[in-house]
Amino acid sequence: MGPIAVSLGDPAGIGPELIAAAWARRAEEQLRPFFVFGGAGVLREAVAGLPVERIAAPGEAGAAFDRALPVLTDHDGPYRPGSPDEAGARLALASLEGAVALAVDGTASAVVTAPIAKGRLAEVGFVHPGQTEFVAAAAGGDPDDGVMMLAGPQLRTVPVTVHCALAEVPGRLSVDLIVARGRVVARALHGDFGIDRPRLAITGLNPHAGEDGRFGDEEARIIAPAIAALRSEGIEATGPHPADALFAPRARAGYDAALCMYHDQALIPLKTLDFDQGVNVTLGLPVVRTSPDHGTAFDIAGKGLADPGATIAAIRMAGEIAARRSAT
Repeated sequence: MGPIAVSLGDPAGIGPELIAAAWARRAEEQLRPFFVFGGAGVLREAVAGLPVERIAAPGEAGAAFDRALPVLTDHDGPYRPGSPDEAGARLALASLEGAVALAVDGTASAVVTAPIAKGRLAEVGFVHPGQTEFVAAAAGGDPDDGVMMLAGPQLRTVPVTVHCALAEVPGRLSVDLIVARGRVVARALHGDFGIDRPRLAITGLNPHAGEDGRFGDEEARIIAPAIAALRSEGIEATGPHPADALFAPRARAGYDAALCMYHDQALIPLKTLDFDQGVNVTLGLPVVRTSPDHGTAFDIAGKGLADPGATIAAIRMAGEIAARRSAT
């Protein structure tokens, strides 16, 4: 199995220092070998004394990993923590494109993407709503093929609709969309996470899951039929559940992943429970992709305040999924 490719993220954010911290804890965290696509100078400046070794090919990462953080290619730029600029955005985009391409062609066993500033990347030609959609397109599929799961030690959630205005959510929901997302999640929980019979809990859209139509009809008209369709295929799906009661400890014991109708409905509970260990994993693609479930945090970049837990968790999860896939 090949090494894991890691993209640098925005060099003005916390990505470089978190990648370095993950490498420093590689032994105690039992991380599989990984390399960074570009940014050798940025990484050296981000963490004083960090041993960095340029490699000519991903296959060299394993031999270098114990003594230094392997970095592939000469792509680099200045390190200006907390001050994002065009040069940094171009480096972030080059790193993302290169790392993902190596995962797509199989040279890397997986890709872990560090946080980017989407607005900055848009200024230099990034046309996707987020990295999930970019990875899906790079893998040869439709940008909607990739399903975003947020996974932590206490909770897994999936937003059915993702990067869109809240006002657009009811119009985007459909029976077909929920069923398609549910199928992908059930397959991934089984194949990538080793869960024999995955249990899906599906939220309602409206307060109290619509309360029998008093607060909206999406539950009866869209969500309940989608749940029935999933159950007819042998997938253990329940709901529509009121979202305000689904994330308490007793409720969480009853499912393996929660499908939520919109972005914040999925991300708020995950970040509340597992912020420092939350992983964004893209399901339904031929490539393994994970990312720490937090942003660039420009306000604390370079100050030694960022917690590397989510980056370590993302690298570990990428390696575990890749290993399961290679064993089948």
